[in-house]
Amino acid sequence: MDETPIVAAEPLAWPIAWLVRLRAFDALRYREYRLLWYGQVFASMGTWMDQVTRGWLIYELTDSALQLGLVRGIQAIPFLLLSPIAGSTADRCSRKFQVVAAQFANGVLYAITAALIFTGLIEPWHVYVTAFLMASVQVFLQPSRAAMISDSVPADRLTNAIGLNAMVFNTARSTGPALSGLLISLFNTGVSYAAQALFMVLATVWTMQMSAASQKKSSGHGHGAHEESFFQSILEGWKFSWRTAEVRTGILIVIVAALFMIPFSTLLPVFARDLLQVGARGQGLLLTAMGIGALCSSVLIASVGDRMPRGILMLGGVALYGILVVVFSASPWFSLSMALMAMIGLCHVSSHALVQTVIQTYSPPEFRGRTIAIFHMSQVLLLLGGMLIGALSAAVGAPWAAASMSLVGTLCMIAIYLLVPRARDIW
Repeated sequence: MDETPIVAAEPLAWPIAWLVRLRAFDALRYREYRLLWYGQVFASMGTWMDQVTRGWLIYELTDSALQLGLVRGIQAIPFLLLSPIAGSTADRCSRKFQVVAAQFANGVLYAITAALIFTGLIEPWHVYVTAFLMASVQVFLQPSRAAMISDSVPADRLTNAIGLNAMVFNTARSTGPALSGLLISLFNTGVSYAAQALFMVLATVWTMQMSAASQKKSSGHGHGAHEESFFQSILEGWKFSWRTAEVRTGILIVIVAALFMIPFSTLLPVFARDLLQVGARGQGLLLTAMGIGALCSSVLIASVGDRMPRGILMLGGVALYGILVVVFSASPWFSLSMALMAMIGLCHVSSHALVQTVIQTYSPPEFRGRTIAIFHMSQVLLLLGGMLIGALSAAVGAPWAAASMSLVGTLCMIAIYLLVPRARDIW
């Protein structure tokens, strides 16, 4: 990759000029990244609003808790089937075009859903179809946008840039659902979907302003990549990810976290209502505490993440994540549970963002889309982990289910630390 980013020719607007004085916002000095980041701000808001709006809409239409789960489950199918294709496409075609097209397509789908609600024509099958289509769009959006981060900043600013993206993600995770809930309570789900469509349009407008250089295919295509078939391209991406120790380690860490640790949040309603006896409001506060921890971690990574031993922090962060979930499972006090959720959020984002940084750092441009696509396939494992912990909870109870699965994840981290010495040396 050319490590000389395209710097803005025009002076920075005063809010950005003030922000970039802080080390945490240093990557905003680079025009291409700044435009990509603006787009991420609005796209993240629309995506997180959909988490609330879609569930509320299907429950209004069906009064079925089962269909709440089904409408989420159907969104995992595109990630399972299309991620390898999306990763290869990100490495063979214009990344900017894919991001712009995906954001615009999401905006159109949100607008169609809003129109169906306003006209009274909305049916449950509409919710399922649009959920599947939006997930399919996200599959192609994520690897292209993630790879563009590396294309828009120099290598020594990559950790800072990914940390800034994590800040946006976690800020939107807190504010997006709250805004959606407010619009639904004041108006209806149609207004929320209309707002989501507007956010996606704004995201598209910002991303379209990126320079023509952002539309170029990855630079590795001059070495025989044009002659590869699509299937060969996918296969080479998997081979590269396995052969490269740093990328392989990062993907293994994500697999363990997605399968054994993160699914504990599926059982939060059980902890909140039946064990801590704080109800839905208490569950919301637990999630807020986790969001605050995640946001603090994002700021930390953006500020000093490039100075940290990333291998140790990835392994240690996920191992500590599992230990904290074990303690959370045994906690009888709501205040202690709140503090533990904040620390869990700190570990979750630090390991997740650092893993993505390592994968992008050790992947050349011609493989970056494919490795990031494999990284995002962990969302399928989240679904499997949620199903596993739900079944285990029915058999032995929520505390034992969460604690036992998280303990397995922690033991996996210890095994990687002991059996893969190179993992400790990743910077």
